[in-house]
Amino acid sequence: MIRHYTMLLLGALLLLPLAALPREGDEGFLAAREAFRVGDGKRLAQAIENLRGHDLEPWAEYWNLKSRLEDSDDATVAAFLQRESGSYLAERLRGDWLRQLGKKRRWDSFVQAFPPLVQVDQEIQCYAWQALRETTRDPNILDEARALWFNAGELAESCTPLMDQLAVEQRLSADDVWLRIRRLLESGRPRSALAAARYLSDAHMPDLKALEGIAKAPARALKKLPTHFDQTRTGREMALYAVQALGRQDPREAAEQLRPIESRLADSERSYAWGQLAHQAAKRHMAEALGWYSLATDTKLSEEQLAWWVRAALRVQDWTTVRQVIERMPATQADQPDWIYWLGRALAVQGKGETARLQFQRIAGLASFYGNLAAEELGQTITVPPRAAAASSEELAHVSSLPGLRRALALLRLDMRIEGIREWNWTLRGMDDRQLLAAAELARRNDVYDRAIYAAERTLAQHDFELRYLAPFREHVSPQARLLALDDGWVYGLMRQESRFITSARSGVGAKGLMQLMPATAKWVARKIGLTDYHPAKVGETETNVRLGTHYLKMVLDRLDNQPVLACAAYNAGPGRAQRWRADHALEGAIYAETIPFNETRDYVKKVMSNSVYYATMFQDKPQSLKQRLGTIQPRNGNGTGVEELP
Repeated sequence: MIRHYTMLLLGALLLLPLAALPREGDEGFLAAREAFRVGDGKRLAQAIENLRGHDLEPWAEYWNLKSRLEDSDDATVAAFLQRESGSYLAERLRGDWLRQLGKKRRWDSFVQAFPPLVQVDQEIQCYAWQALRETTRDPNILDEARALWFNAGELAESCTPLMDQLAVEQRLSADDVWLRIRRLLESGRPRSALAAARYLSDAHMPDLKALEGIAKAPARALKKLPTHFDQTRTGREMALYAVQALGRQDPREAAEQLRPIESRLADSERSYAWGQLAHQAAKRHMAEALGWYSLATDTKLSEEQLAWWVRAALRVQDWTTVRQVIERMPATQADQPDWIYWLGRALAVQGKGETARLQFQRIAGLASFYGNLAAEELGQTITVPPRAAAASSEELAHVSSLPGLRRALALLRLDMRIEGIREWNWTLRGMDDRQLLAAAELARRNDVYDRAIYAAERTLAQHDFELRYLAPFREHVSPQARLLALDDGWVYGLMRQESRFITSARSGVGAKGLMQLMPATAKWVARKIGLTDYHPAKVGETETNVRLGTHYLKMVLDRLDNQPVLACAAYNAGPGRAQRWRADHALEGAIYAETIPFNETRDYVKKVMSNSVYYATMFQDKPQSLKQRLGTIQPRNGNGTGVEELP
């Protein structure tokens, strides 16, 4: 009974707002962090003594151990891992320790410490493969490592011995090496491509100066191709690189340069070149894209190239191609909601209604852009599921007592957002719906709205959309929305995506506040609406941020046909781009959204529009239609006047 009362009391304390939480010991924790940063072990050890009993004491202990990890022994590390078993800090230290063991080639200790690790990055995975090769002599280990060779990204240093061994055993062919070189060149990494080329014979090694010259001036490189460039693999690959690089700048010019030399290329090389140009043309919404894709049948297209082939077909409603390309995708790609939905649409157009319905049924239950659209294809309106019972005092007390959540809230209170978010997310792993809802409520009561949303949107059967789609700051947002005749569901949908309602949110490019305003945009809007007392610091104030953000949103909406999809794209990527992404003919709103060239903006628009449906459903207490909100995007010609005036 006493334990139960203590738990409830602890829970009640943690349910106070962050500003009211006890702060005793915080200064000592910050001192420990600073001592770790500057490498002052003596001050760090003293700070730990002053932190005994503080929620963040384990962080200081982690820093202390990490700072001397190179000289630590297995027992010292094991003691911390045992004491903090299952925690984010234990996972973090285990990863640090495994890297040390790998560097020192202490494979027996590595093999013992490795199994409990949950988040295995490439560096540790390659050390693990090395350890297994040394301790088990299993010849199949290299088969697993070989798959890394075909990734487009950089390889960790710990992977190099494995790649070297593959080369020694002649398990990397020249074609394999050139494939990796191509992918690295496609991603703009000529130096990394040259590092991969060391697995070729000296006679076939490309020259770094030549690679960099092509990257700087691909058109000139194509015009100055050696007379007999086609006589060697290296010569042809350099020509292909020049075509690919020029295609990123001007696909049409690249196509003109490719045509005179394509007969001198092998079939697979010619297909590769046209596949590169088709991809770039599709991202620019060029009419030539589909024709160029048809010339790329003798090469294996990447998932990104296949996706843009579908998008190019969607722009012209070539449903036969949409279906054929999706059915050609790898299973893991074709099973994504995007392509399930568009395959269903293609099947429906082709008169295969029942097969189409089966596709839509696969995703119709998802609270997402394509889940919403699929539900509407099945004749369903979008509603909010029944609200789960609120977290009980016992459930709240339980999650409030969890060390990981206590540490997360303390870290967030001290503006250590990255560390706090990682603690929070880690602790939520494996929670059931009731625990997740309790955690979401705990975060809401502490004004940590982004973590409340994170927890609430992970429930599987019991849902609370008032937590999943929080609507704080109504006193600021609703009056502004009414004043400007904006749909407040849409405004909230956008704010949820922009900042997750973190008032201090600041992006990497300097956007600030709830509505993530850039300083120049905020200043421009303030001048336009006559905000005479505006100064840059005010953009961080909630009321001013909402006022400026909603006014800008209204200006964008007015100049873009009162079309929310266009306005969302403009808010994220700029009005000029949103205007350029229109077609010469009317486009279904969902097709416009799917064919936005920027990955970030495409994802943003989909999420904002889906968010807005749920907010509107809750605010208006009636079912909504995403299709109606998406509408039809009119042709660019003669529409969107005045867009050029907007920042």
